[in-house]
Amino acid sequence: MAECFLGGKGMKAILLIFLVFAQSAIYAQESLKFPIEPKMAKEWKYQSDQVMGGVSEGDTSLMQDGDMFYFRLTGDVSTKNNGGFVQFRSKVSLFNKPEMFQLIHKAHKEGEGLEGVRLNVRGNGETYHVMIRTYFTWSPSDYYYQTFETRPNWQQVDLPFNKFKSSKYRQRGLEVDQIRDFAVVAYGRDFKSDVSVSEISFY
Repeated sequence: MAECFLGGKGMKAILLIFLVFAQSAIYAQESLKFPIEPKMAKEWKYQSDQVMGGVSEGDTSLMQDGDMFYFRLTGDVSTKNNGGFVQFRSKVSLFNKPEMFQLIHKAHKEGEGLEGVRLNVRGNGETYHVMIRTYFTWSPSDYYYQTFETRPNWQQVDLPFNKFKSSKYRQRGLEVDQIRDFAVVAYGRDFKSDVSVSEISFY
């Protein structure tokens, strides 16, 4: 018969440690969900192909539906003048890494085994892109990407990291702890963009 050699204080100490780790695990899990909030607006920006001579026009708006906030990317995508995109993307900075990247880098390094990105989206039935840059992809044309479909009602779309393709056909796969830039993009053809994102999470 097994015997317990821990007194009451010892058992309480173990219970306390267990509770601390359990709460940390719950916090880590919840921290990988990033609902769109007004305070996040400063970490994101709108950008179009006009930075390279294109003529696409659009806008990103922070909107509210009841208690839910979301980013809405609208515009006219044009492939004229070698253009073809409008997007909202994280602001790149070597000195002020967005909290989202800090947390996913830490989670990956601690063995959380992140497998992909999940979006809560709705849109006008068009196909959109998620484009991710890492510390190995500094050129504007060098990124990892995956597409997703939209419909008028809110839905979750899962984008596994191992399904992201490289625009430069790199042998190196997308490494989660190297992510430095994230964008939702209307891209590649002439069409009207209307896509909304209320939450970005990593699973």
